[in-house]
Amino acid sequence: MSRTNTAQGRPRSPVGGGTNRWVVLVVLCVSLLLVALDATILHVAVPSLTEDLRPSSTALLWIVDAYPLVCASLLILFGTLGDRVGRRRVLLLGYALFGIASAVAALATEPSVLIGARALLGVGGAMIMPATLSILRTVFPDRRERATAIGIWTATAAIGAATGPVLGGFLVENYWWGSVFLINIPLMALILPLGRRLLPESRGAADGPWDVLGALMAAAGVLGCVLGVKRAGAGDPLLTLETAGPLLLGATLLVLFVRRQKRRPHPLIDLRLFSRAAFTTSVGCIVIGMLALVGLELIAIQYLQLVLGLSPLETGLRLLPLTFAAMAAGATGSYTLRRIGPRRMVGWGFLLTAAAVLLLTFMGQHDRPALLTVGFVLLGFGLQTTLFSAYESMLSEAPQGSAGGAAAIGETSYQLGAGMGIALLGSVMNAAYAPGLASVPGVPAEASRAAANSLGEAYKVADQLGGAAGEALHQAARHSFVNGLHVTLFVSAGLLLVGALMAQRLPRIMECPVDPEEAFDAREAEGARMAAEGLDRTAEPAGAGTVLGAAGAPEAASADPSERTGASGAPGLSGRSGSPEQPGVSGQPGSSGTPGISEQPVSSERAGVSERAGASEPSGCPEGVEPRVPATREAIEPAGSGRPAH
Repeated sequence: MSRTNTAQGRPRSPVGGGTNRWVVLVVLCVSLLLVALDATILHVAVPSLTEDLRPSSTALLWIVDAYPLVCASLLILFGTLGDRVGRRRVLLLGYALFGIASAVAALATEPSVLIGARALLGVGGAMIMPATLSILRTVFPDRRERATAIGIWTATAAIGAATGPVLGGFLVENYWWGSVFLINIPLMALILPLGRRLLPESRGAADGPWDVLGALMAAAGVLGCVLGVKRAGAGDPLLTLETAGPLLLGATLLVLFVRRQKRRPHPLIDLRLFSRAAFTTSVGCIVIGMLALVGLELIAIQYLQLVLGLSPLETGLRLLPLTFAAMAAGATGSYTLRRIGPRRMVGWGFLLTAAAVLLLTFMGQHDRPALLTVGFVLLGFGLQTTLFSAYESMLSEAPQGSAGGAAAIGETSYQLGAGMGIALLGSVMNAAYAPGLASVPGVPAEASRAAANSLGEAYKVADQLGGAAGEALHQAARHSFVNGLHVTLFVSAGLLLVGALMAQRLPRIMECPVDPEEAFDAREAEGARMAAEGLDRTAEPAGAGTVLGAAGAPEAASADPSERTGASGAPGLSGRSGSPEQPGVSGQPGSSGTPGISEQPVSSERAGVSERAGASEPSGCPEGVEPRVPATREAIEPAGSGRPAH
């Protein structure tokens, strides 16, 4: 007896022209690496840049913050634009703009020119980041392969962020501060023609006009929120106009943006995605993960440089264990996800990160290399495990047509988490650090207030005082900073434990259904073919009306059409979905490689075989794990796929 169930087959890769999808992944990862490098490489160049350009304190703040602010605010705009006009087109334009802005930044002789160049870099980064993730979603339709690709993608982002200080320190010590930008130009000159030749073009749902006003509202709203959060993290009072004003304006615009999207027939972002617990939880886990990582990394760099006295290059080298651990987590993430599922992977990742953070509380005023290495390894592995699984779950919940919008949401949450981490953990650090300098013997009150701003400022004041008072202030500042570091680490551990609890809303297993769009199209094509041949499915033996579920397991077709209708009003995948008046997609389903659909009408005998096959060999899932079999089309077709009801 032959078995015709084809649920075990993998969907075809959309990469055309014979291009290997793994080569496409390499191109995407190289472009992401450059964007991630640029987010951190400038930090170690600030002293040299300040000495050369002599910017004011406000100008220096904008030089550092222009890139992340502009990038975060434009992610939704360019992510959704890529869904409409083509993700490859937006990505290639981002490459070109990034290279031009890097050249302008490297050769800048005025602070205002450098600020403008950093803003242009942010525009280019906003074009590149969501496009890489949405193209990855399109190129890897099979969830098992996509999990591997996302593991490599997230590891690349971690490598770029952690390698930035090392590479920047090397370039600044051997060349000049502009070299941290100049390094982007030859790489972009190489990747632009490669991307044009190798990357496939893809689009999402193109129904209706692109909402330009909505995109601008989202950009301005995110910009206001991130700017307000950054000002709060810099120590500005929360209730001042400079801090509360951008926060309130940004929050108001985002609320209006959400209301506008709910009313529009063709929204920029399908907000029904947030009704899915897995999607919303994944976004929240990304925010918490980045909140912990960026805040801790910033404080760790201050500790290594100002307390232990390491150079920028030595500081970057001390952070390399975190990078290597993140690489290992990304490389093994796909296997781990298939074995233990998203819920336990994200939860255990948060717990491991919390344990690493608590271990780092044993740091003191003296160098303990072994302790730091172990703590950074656990921190990098745990946090990368969490971010990988959260990104994979978020992207798998979104339909392919909305990949750009979903990627933009993920990247925006990444940037918001980073800004909130600096603001929240920085505020905790300042609150715990300042009281220790309130009454240092022999130090005037004005000097104590100046020293309470930061550890670097305290060292400057101590050098100016000199003598016993200066030495007392120096020691008090070091001691107070270490105490504040311990308090901040405890707060961070608490946030990570909250993330572990949040992860309990994620699916227990890695579900690997047939792509719902392809399954629906193939089912309609099969019904249309049978109708054209004059076959009557209602006259088939019992079992012929069964419905193949996501893993090839059959479902009983309901006679009532309303029972086959999901929450969105889309009809279920019943055996009677095709009719002469409802032509499906041309071509034979069996020959097209569409998984889960038999080339021949489903008989009772074959339905029984399919049921046994679906129960014992779930497609794309861990061995011995039975995937979920939805009862309606709505359960297996992601919300917001844009497919009209038939």
